[in-house]
Amino acid sequence: MAPTLMTMTNDSTIAPFRIDIPQSELDDLQQRLARTRWAEELPASESAPAGPVPPGWEYGVPVGYVKQLVERWRTGYDWRAWEAKLNAYPQFTTEIDGQNIHFLHVPSPEPDATPLILTHGWPTSVVEWLDVIGPLTDPRAHGGDPADAFHLVIPSVPGFGLSGPTRERGWDRYRVARAWAELMGRLGYARYGAAGNDGGSLISPEVGRIDPEHVCGVHVTQVFSFPSGDPTELAGLSEEERGKLAFAEWFTQNRGAYDKLQSAEPQNLAHALADSPTGLLGWHAQLLGALDPDHVLTNVMIYWLTNTAASAARFYYEDAAAAPAQQKSNGRGTSVPEPTTVPLGLANFAWDFQSIRTFADRDHKNILSWNVYDRGSHFAAHDAPDLLVHDMRQFFRKVR
Repeated sequence: MAPTLMTMTNDSTIAPFRIDIPQSELDDLQQRLARTRWAEELPASESAPAGPVPPGWEYGVPVGYVKQLVERWRTGYDWRAWEAKLNAYPQFTTEIDGQNIHFLHVPSPEPDATPLILTHGWPTSVVEWLDVIGPLTDPRAHGGDPADAFHLVIPSVPGFGLSGPTRERGWDRYRVARAWAELMGRLGYARYGAAGNDGGSLISPEVGRIDPEHVCGVHVTQVFSFPSGDPTELAGLSEEERGKLAFAEWFTQNRGAYDKLQSAEPQNLAHALADSPTGLLGWHAQLLGALDPDHVLTNVMIYWLTNTAASAARFYYEDAAAAPAQQKSNGRGTSVPEPTTVPLGLANFAWDFQSIRTFADRDHKNILSWNVYDRGSHFAAHDAPDLLVHDMRQFFRKVR
């Protein structure tokens, strides 16, 4: 039975779903790409400061990079092949809390597999998880132990991609978490795990907080815990942790434009992103740029074809507005989140946000696994899937 988490007034039917984009929409995209008016930019600096910013990217995503991807998009990229790849997995839609929810539901051939809900973030989609579906659902066929198998539920976050735009205010991490708990109950899973990346690393711990009687554990690739404002916290940081905090502050100030704008006035940007596929590509490439071109283009295609750039951006606004109400005073004029108690595991990858254990222990009281890897990026499911799968398996062995 599903846990009682919200008043349900909508149809609970789960309907099969298949992606079938009309050719007219693909033709319109081609015409728009062919008419791109390119932005001007300054030449790359010959004396750019050393650091994590690639040469030529000091001002943001360069024109040359976008031109290369648009040329690939126009002449070499095959959406129909990716459409078929996605349609090879069972897909469904259902309505929860007034919102359409799209999801992949990929059962394991192992009957005793652990149910697991995987959550993507921005600017990705369910495509983020494609490379790990096989190893997670069928470890026997991928050289692993069948006892580590998972039944996978991979939803599109409301307002993102194939779930379509949100129609109401208030779709923040907490409301999404409530929807995920309802979805897993609706699918008949009495005990399950939750895992995520990026925005999914915000949502998944809330699933555990909302539904602790049913969630066996939460696995994330980032623990987004920050200073509370208490100066004594900073005094206790190790030198390594101080370095991680300094980098997080640098990234926020120098590479956090998407967060600042989408948290403040997301509609300002939405008009351009809804009208220009090249503009949408440039905006998404600020985070996706290191991935292979077809992976970047497929994620952008899903946002373009569903016209969800605006509603996906609104998630940042809604979440920023909701977070203070979910926190408690620490007695020093600042606030911290109530700590979670469901078992938590972290896989932290080399070229990603570096989580700080001191702050994580404050916000999560049951961290069972904390592993740091020397490769992999913010999108480890794509560029380090072996490490991610290994880490998820070892964590859920402890809690299943």
